[in-house]
Amino acid sequence: MQETVKWGVLGAAKFARQYMAPAIHAANGARLSGLATSSADKALPFQAFCPDLTVYDSYDALLADPQIDAVYIPLPNHLHADWSLKALDAGKHVLCEKPMTMRADEFDALIEIRDQTGLLAAEAYMIVHHPQWQLVRQLIADGAIGKLVHVTGAFSFDNRADTGNIRNRAETGGGGLRDIGVYVIGSARYATGQEPQVVESTIRWEDGIDAFTEIRAQFPDFTYSAYVSIRMHPHQEMVFHGEGGVIRLTAPFNARVFGEARVELHRPGLEVQVTRFPGEDHYKLQVEAFCNSVRQGAEYPCPLEFSRGTQAMIDRVFEGAVSLP
Repeated sequence: MQETVKWGVLGAAKFARQYMAPAIHAANGARLSGLATSSADKALPFQAFCPDLTVYDSYDALLADPQIDAVYIPLPNHLHADWSLKALDAGKHVLCEKPMTMRADEFDALIEIRDQTGLLAAEAYMIVHHPQWQLVRQLIADGAIGKLVHVTGAFSFDNRADTGNIRNRAETGGGGLRDIGVYVIGSARYATGQEPQVVESTIRWEDGIDAFTEIRAQFPDFTYSAYVSIRMHPHQEMVFHGEGGVIRLTAPFNARVFGEARVELHRPGLEVQVTRFPGEDHYKLQVEAFCNSVRQGAEYPCPLEFSRGTQAMIDRVFEGAVSLP
């Protein structure tokens, strides 16, 4: 059994610097070994918490190093699929930021090379590793709220002032749906185990990106409505409403950053049971689950097939959307 998975990061992205690189550094079974960036200044914040970090001047140089076992890819959206394939071709396990592809059918090549090589490749969909979501999934399966009738979701923030942000650029795969739509869609699929039958949507476009998207869907056993926006006051929430109760998550996607992770179980008689998760780091848990799969062959909770399903629903949202003024 491999004792430690040695990680490299492709690019000195802000998100990698703030969250994922520290999570890799702190995770059991992982070692942050390399960073690929041509900017020595951008490498400095990483070296501040990981002094023995090797810095490579190109992505290809990092991929060519046999000492690197796995790579984390936080590049702009439109580069995710290509660099994931390059990393797999180089013999590296891959954890790539979402969305891992721009369309669902682009997952097929990733699944094929994963199966051919036996390497682990996954989208960095961290919320499924958080115990609050594992609890929600179990509560629904156990019938804690009776028959599920409707699911609602919301995720928004406002970055209009950050004009250079890749989320505000169509050419880099920007927009709200690809950036945060994966959360309101994927979490409903994860918690219920169901796939949509009918999908409808409306989108407000701004310079080629979706600034606001409303989604309505019919799943086999419940209806669904959600919205995402990168032009609204920050908010996030998921609600699962059944005949016998309600499950509500108050910080479903950015636990500890947006607020404390809490699962509210509303029962008859106005009874509310609250389960809190104040200290769980889903980024660290994600890395540890990935390493356990690499080291011990453990089943990974978020396989490419699951991520392909989320992207397939996103594709349907785009394809059937009615434009808002």
